[in-house]
Amino acid sequence: MWIRTIPPEEARGVLARLYAEAVARAGRVFHVVRAMSLSPATLEASLAFYSRVMLARGTLSRRRRELLAVVVSQVNACHY
Repeated sequence: MWIRTIPPEEARGVLARLYAEAVARAGRVFHVVRAMSLSPATLEASLAFYSRVMLARGTLSRRRRELLAVVVSQVNACHY
């Protein structure tokens, strides 16, 4: 499958900011982030949702939440 994306060196405005934040957070812009690059508003909402789920207060630690995400992805044969 091929999805047209905006590479980091061509990003402008909100997308450039989101890419810079991704690099600051993870050291690079992952493909799952680039897949939403044509709609920066969607990307921003997706990243906000992820942050709320993973960083929310609760009985599960962030480490356990990340582990659950990895296990679910593996079960679903998803690389993300």
